[in-house]
Amino acid sequence: MAEISPFRGVRYNPERFPKLDVVVSQPYDRVRYGLQEKYYELSPYNIVRIIKNKEEEGDNESNNVYTRARDNYRRWLAEGILIRETQPALYVYHQEFTVNGERRVRKAFIAALKLVEFDEGTVLPHERTHAGPKVDRLNLLRATETNFGQIFMLYPDPQNEVNALLDAAVVGRGPDVDVVELYEKDVRQKMWVVTDPEVIKAVRAAMAPKRNLIIADGHHRYETALNYRNEMRLAHPDAPPNAAFNYRMVALVSMDDPGLTILPTHREVHDYALPPLDEFLAQAGNHFEVIPVADQQACFEMMAQREAEHAIGFYTAGQYHVLVLKNEALLDELITEERIPAWKRLDVTILHKVLLEQVLGMDEHLVEQTVRYHRDPQGAIDNVDRGAGECVFLLNPTKIDEVKACSMQGEKMPQKSTDFYPKMISGLVICPVSANETLD
Repeated sequence: MAEISPFRGVRYNPERFPKLDVVVSQPYDRVRYGLQEKYYELSPYNIVRIIKNKEEEGDNESNNVYTRARDNYRRWLAEGILIRETQPALYVYHQEFTVNGERRVRKAFIAALKLVEFDEGTVLPHERTHAGPKVDRLNLLRATETNFGQIFMLYPDPQNEVNALLDAAVVGRGPDVDVVELYEKDVRQKMWVVTDPEVIKAVRAAMAPKRNLIIADGHHRYETALNYRNEMRLAHPDAPPNAAFNYRMVALVSMDDPGLTILPTHREVHDYALPPLDEFLAQAGNHFEVIPVADQQACFEMMAQREAEHAIGFYTAGQYHVLVLKNEALLDELITEERIPAWKRLDVTILHKVLLEQVLGMDEHLVEQTVRYHRDPQGAIDNVDRGAGECVFLLNPTKIDEVKACSMQGEKMPQKSTDFYPKMISGLVICPVSANETLD
């Protein structure tokens, strides 16, 4: 069962920050390519100074990114930069944005979710994790004893009943937070604080029987929360079941929410000697129909038209082609790993296992070294045009039904299979999880 709880969140003091645009940020793993410096310049109180503090010369065991994050958090609380809610709350969170000219609203709510192991079947991963990020997040969690960003989690709700409950709770109310974040400037972030006990009770009851919640973004943070919980249970064996360290702050989105959006992640190959174009296309032609197209727009149009046939775009040397799989039935022969059929039929799997590994002759280790990932295809195309990349493979977005099919059968998808858009920003609300915190 999915056991959620309201919590007394910590938020930026609205009297000090009537607009939060200078203090919120992308989640920690998106703070790269100079973005950290930009957030630092926005405000001495930007949340990045906690979730991804700058390394400094002379850092040691007693003075480092984690101790500075802890000290910032404690000081901001003491100075009234951050304040604590007086009542437990759920937080309704809407993100308004445009994709392909269509205006959308993705509806979520933020709560504390009781942590469970994956094998219990309540929470399911959909991607593999790596050790480095988990060590980093655990060090921050140990130092601060606080959740600063939401794990983005999907829950089954075909009729969107939970959204209906929360819509009714906030209808006619202006949001408590209304902000546009620095990086994703086309996304308007709105949040309402909901403290009505009857609404909270109804939402908890609606969520209680649910299973097969899927982690959309935040796999490393969820596994980190499990590790932290286990450490705290050993250190505090008499702690009650509602101790806050048994929970993790999450943002929950219905799998059937009309605003749920997955973008593709395109692949750029660099620092790898490609065969001549005619040779590559001939080899790809053994398994794919090779269709030359005039330009990028024509490429994406053809990919969309033949999406069901696993159409993959290809760009190099100023030329675009669309590669369309000839026979899906052959995938069981082409991909010999013991995997479920749904995994073998993912476009990202076909790209990696057939085109990269078999046609280009790259093993998994080489792929890790020579493939860059892009949300914006133009950046990858530009790299190729200026000689910094060799070629680009363009993908259609993964579908939510494909995520469900893999997750519910215990199959983790290849790296960068999904890009749920927009990202859940950090700095809207904070959840303390120290040993002396309990949840209602």
